[in-house]
Amino acid sequence: MIELVQTPVKMTPKEILVSAAMTLCLLKLEKANTPEFFIEELCSKPQYGLTASASKTASGQRFVRITDIQEGVVDWDSVPFCECEDPNKYKLTKGDILIARTGSIGKSFLVSAVPELAVFASYLIRIQVHPVILPEYLYWCFQSQQFWRQIMNARRGSAIKNINAKMLQSLQFPCPAKPIQESIVEFVEAFQKRLGGSDIDLPELPPPLDQQRRTVARIEELAAKIEEAQKLRRQAAEEAEGLAGSYAKDMFDLDGKYQKNLIEKICDVRGGIQKSSARIPGANPRRYITVAHVQRNWIDINDPRYFEVSDEELERWRLMKGDVLVIEGNGSAEQIGRTALFRGEIEDCVHQNHVIRVRPDQNEIVPEYLNAYLNSPPGQAQMRERSRTTSGLFNLSVGRIKSIEVPVPPLDEQRRIVARLDELQAQVDRLKKHQVRTAEELDALLPAVLERAFRGEL
Repeated sequence: MIELVQTPVKMTPKEILVSAAMTLCLLKLEKANTPEFFIEELCSKPQYGLTASASKTASGQRFVRITDIQEGVVDWDSVPFCECEDPNKYKLTKGDILIARTGSIGKSFLVSAVPELAVFASYLIRIQVHPVILPEYLYWCFQSQQFWRQIMNARRGSAIKNINAKMLQSLQFPCPAKPIQESIVEFVEAFQKRLGGSDIDLPELPPPLDQQRRTVARIEELAAKIEEAQKLRRQAAEEAEGLAGSYAKDMFDLDGKYQKNLIEKICDVRGGIQKSSARIPGANPRRYITVAHVQRNWIDINDPRYFEVSDEELERWRLMKGDVLVIEGNGSAEQIGRTALFRGEIEDCVHQNHVIRVRPDQNEIVPEYLNAYLNSPPGQAQMRERSRTTSGLFNLSVGRIKSIEVPVPPLDEQRRIVARLDELQAQVDRLKKHQVRTAEELDALLPAVLERAFRGEL
């Protein structure tokens, strides 16, 4: 029996399923006592790649690196170039298998075609197979759980947490007759295409593998149901957020009902302290709030950061309970003007210049109401209208925030609106917690299905 391995390379759900299909084929070959061989018996001596600098200038040879391999594919047009004195030594040819020896350890790539002269980089190891084995078959062996288990075991026995040629040579796999290898390759590639949306049929497998076709088809069916359930869960989460936003929009649809006031008329608006060498903490270290701390509707008090701020400066810049903090700039139009209410979470705290402090006159406007309005669809629309784009970055300024108009009902009505929004948000938060638990349960389903399949229980 074999369990899913926690691989050093993050695999997509489709890659995990393809890995499972190959794993099942190898398990059946092992059970049928198919002869097993070490890589050193099946391949020429592994070769390390070229140490060179990559360049975008179209000169020399294409230079394949680990980062150029994405989900088993190389986009040759985006591969950089390098200068190589002996390109024939590192020249890639059809049937070569490249394996990452560090970083994304174990990531592999089968060279099926090379559009032009290309060599490979030093953090890759090249394997070239002997005639007894198909390069496609060995490549799919390198996607199996048997491969990952051997790789992880080899790494655990090494002081250096990477892999080398000697480790690769010690890997062992079943090596059936060529016709069976061909059938396995055809089967796994067809399964991969089906997962990519093709309606191709899964081909039959010869003995002793003939029962694995039914198992893989069953895995595909269950995985599709899990994926559909995950999609519905995501939709439910989006709809819950949309409901809260829609309700907030309705609550603040107060045009003509109450007078609007400019923020500058009912609040004191101030920028923060600019970061500089003079602010390196010394005799008077003070906590400060930066952009990373201000999330929408809440403040992250972790990751404390400090400025040098004198007692006199603290009186000017200290945040007070009820201050509304607004993000000055962000690369995303959706996040521009993100706001949160400071509730006194941190004593003697100031704010950086990229965070603008809005201090409401509480005789005119309730802080929770102002924060809720600025985070609502109408408030955010005003933020976006007043932001400006410079090289893709959306910016607000103290002056622009002062120019925002806010409908100002009586204080009792403001508090009623806030209470209703808090009630709705609490319902959304409860739903989110339930959805998180559901997501974790759904994420655990596929590994459970695959482990059952590996035990022969599907």
